[in-house]
Amino acid sequence: MRKSLYHLSPGVVEIQAEPVPTPGPGQVLVQTYLSAISPGTEMLLYRGQFPEGIALDENIPSLSGGVKYPLMYGYAQVGKIRQLGSGVQEEWLGTCVFAFNPHTSYFVSEIENLRIIPDGLSLEDALFFANMETAASFVMDAVPVIGERVVVFGQGIVGLLTTALLVEFPLESLVTVDQFELRRQASLEIGADISLQSGDVKETTQSDPGENSLQHRADLVFELSGSPDVLNQAIQTATYEGRILVGSWYGSKKSQINLGGWFHRGRLSLVSSQVSRITSSYSGRWDKGRRYDLTWDLLKRVKPARLITQKIPIDDAAQAFDLLDKNPGETIQVILEY
Repeated sequence: MRKSLYHLSPGVVEIQAEPVPTPGPGQVLVQTYLSAISPGTEMLLYRGQFPEGIALDENIPSLSGGVKYPLMYGYAQVGKIRQLGSGVQEEWLGTCVFAFNPHTSYFVSEIENLRIIPDGLSLEDALFFANMETAASFVMDAVPVIGERVVVFGQGIVGLLTTALLVEFPLESLVTVDQFELRRQASLEIGADISLQSGDVKETTQSDPGENSLQHRADLVFELSGSPDVLNQAIQTATYEGRILVGSWYGSKKSQINLGGWFHRGRLSLVSSQVSRITSSYSGRWDKGRRYDLTWDLLKRVKPARLITQKIPIDDAAQAFDLLDKNPGETIQVILEY
């Protein structure tokens, strides 16, 4: 029997026992070792904040349906191929792979939907493949320029990985903002120049900001907090003709965005960024395969397994979701062990 995680209704998850599936032609059976809970998109589903009328993910076959409880969800698993369907070459047996797949201890997949984990990369590091690809997509869409002042709102796992990539650029300054001390400290350890508490950003427009505040408005701002109210802070932080990249997905959460003040007078640009598609300005030179190769290379350089804060057995998954929902300041990345 396999163990599968189901969202029964908002705020309720359950592990159910099911028969282990058998791979068909061109498919393989994968045994899961680890899976990662998304503190952004997945928590929208857990809290009942996933918008109606759209697919869970139109680019992932296992998540192509809409939101109808009970349902399975998840898009970051690592494991090993244990059984081959007809037509699959023997050398695939025992291969370690990453999959965009819901939380379950065994699953079948077509070979083309799996990503082979490169030699020398741990399963824990490989588990961050989806989040690292997202961070890379944000940075590519934002196009940082040498000497720019950059601010990143939100230091959850995607925000921290984005910060790790921006550290490699020759920026004038890199400032991060988050409400939780644990994440601000991780941001500084990754290489941010300053990491501010959310309320401190109000000092950015004062004539004599404090020592640990922003000294100047930012050329480039990333809004990765997942909170629509933070977008107003991001707007106020940007300099004249500054760019604000919005990587957050707010789901059904709404707030009033002030577009009548500095946004209008400052001639600011809002850029929506989402990882599923590569923007047309890159598509002639980039495809998914090239970005996948880049993502593996970035994982080897950043080694994000250090950002795992909790490892919880799959049988205790309800505790993991409760922790993320009620005490997010104690977490960065929570993973399930099988």
